[in-house]
Amino acid sequence: MPHLHIIAGEISGDTHASGLIRELQTLQPEMRFTGLGGQRMREAAGQGIEDWVEKAGVVGLWEVLKMYSYFKGKMTSSTEQILRERPDAVVLVDYPGFNLRLAKAVRAGGYTGKIIYYISPQVWAWKKGRVKVMAKVLDLMICIFPFEKDFYEKSGLPTVFGGHPMVDRVHSLRREWKREPNLVGWFPGSRLNEVRKLFPTMLQAAKAIRLQVPNARFVASAANERLAQQMRDMAEAAAMPEAKAWIEVGTVYDLMQRCQVGAVASGTATLEAACFGLPYALVYHVNQLTYMAAKLVVKIERIGIVNILAKRDVVRELVQAELTSDSLAAEMASLLTDHDRRAALEKDLADVVATLGEGGAYRRAAEAVIATMEK
Repeated sequence: MPHLHIIAGEISGDTHASGLIRELQTLQPEMRFTGLGGQRMREAAGQGIEDWVEKAGVVGLWEVLKMYSYFKGKMTSSTEQILRERPDAVVLVDYPGFNLRLAKAVRAGGYTGKIIYYISPQVWAWKKGRVKVMAKVLDLMICIFPFEKDFYEKSGLPTVFGGHPMVDRVHSLRREWKREPNLVGWFPGSRLNEVRKLFPTMLQAAKAIRLQVPNARFVASAANERLAQQMRDMAEAAAMPEAKAWIEVGTVYDLMQRCQVGAVASGTATLEAACFGLPYALVYHVNQLTYMAAKLVVKIERIGIVNILAKRDVVRELVQAELTSDSLAAEMASLLTDHDRRAALEKDLADVVATLGEGGAYRRAAEAVIATMEK
């Protein structure tokens, strides 16, 4: 019975890993799975997956440092489990801070099975030198952006471009919604520290937008009920109790199709918004220590994947000090009132999305995993 150990550490990784698992089960129904992930992976693979995503999915240097002992313990237990059980392959899904260290640890411990990376880490943005190390410990990289294949292969790491899973996902989630005039969508992220940083600014921006666009309406996406309650509390603290009625849970993809414009937290959701054609601005704000540390290692001018793929500024990036309630309000008001600008942005987003492949990403990734395991 083939045995695959798979690790994802964030909600998006849990989603991608569960899609990969289901395709692997279709191709090899007898395959057994162990590892770390989230609820979707457990639903797909069973009790061999430990659900740790909610605790593991923290963002920021300081936030990670506060949980150092937790992550050290997970690193030790995961390494020991892999070396003890000797799975046929280990699949690491995104989450490079943990997963790349784990790959080196199990190789150093004598693991000789296949190590496959899915959802390639963006080392081209921050630590290009890591690619040489990755080429020594990994057997295959499965990337989801077309430009990444040449980047990794130049270092001798076998690489497959599997296409972006978002393409399939958007096809399945697309509805017959029509964009509602003057509806502004707030998408403050799926992590509590993101929401704490971004949603208060969005609330204040809403006040300023109404001064410029009096008939503007607002809706806010909460990833779960716990975050929704935090957002309701923020609305109360901002003396905007009416804003509690804006908050919806579990409707993010519908909102991305209904809203005329939006503001989206940096991360996976910005590409989702692009795939749904939502004219949006990217917003990003983290602890200043985290931001300063990131600036020392990040080697790219833009942080939004749409802008990186386009090699130019397609969407406006409001980052750190540039993100204020006034700057956010001005950008949303501009997109609401300037039809030509909004239409041009929609076309640019469609052009970028067209580079991501035509679907079937999880199936191609599963085929690549099995082919590598059988070598």
